[in-house]
Amino acid sequence: MIHARDLEFAWPGRPPCLQIDALDIDAGAHVFVHGPSGCGKSTLLGLLAGVLLPRSGTLTVHGQDWARLPASARDARRADDLGVIFQQFNLLPYLSVRDNVVLPCRFSDARRRRATQQARDGRPDTAAADLLQQLGLPADAHDRPAGTLSVGQQQRVAAARALLGQPSLVIADEPTSALDAALRDNFLALLAGPLRQWGATLVFVSHDERLAARFDRVLSLPDLNRAAQSAVSA
Repeated sequence: MIHARDLEFAWPGRPPCLQIDALDIDAGAHVFVHGPSGCGKSTLLGLLAGVLLPRSGTLTVHGQDWARLPASARDARRADDLGVIFQQFNLLPYLSVRDNVVLPCRFSDARRRRATQQARDGRPDTAAADLLQQLGLPADAHDRPAGTLSVGQQQRVAAARALLGQPSLVIADEPTSALDAALRDNFLALLAGPLRQWGATLVFVSHDERLAARFDRVLSLPDLNRAAQSAVSA
């Protein structure tokens, strides 16, 4: 699913903040990436999502080198094949819960087709409702504005949005940082179920190493990232 060699990224006028010699993640693996603030976690996720492009080296995701695609093609590929759970959730507060979840279908015909196939009755709205129920959000909340929900409920909406249409890769950026231990553990258990069903790859980033036991593979980004090592030694 993910193959990187001699990967380097730097912001304009700054020294490299990410230097990874080699990284391979198999399709279907659930991978936990940990490290303290400033070690390059968000930068790595930006590269995996094709939002950022490396200064040098190669990075392929699902066989595609992001750097070889024009911006419009990267946007389309991202909408088709990638689900993202943001740390701050990035929901549209004035839209209903259901409308937030089906939002990817507005930008990707492929996601809409897969969501249709996901649904019991061939409707993406039904697929969204089923995912929300599976993630523990009751039906009486589905038509409420997303901004009226609790943090834990908004997190479930963000996860359902990322999962709708069965993307091949899901990226999660510190999505449990605002939750207490009970909500965090419950969310992780609920998230893994749908992804395992269709064999999606999960890259989950957090500074909380207590979560590592729930994943197939654990990566320490400070150990991978030579730029972070150089900053510490300096």
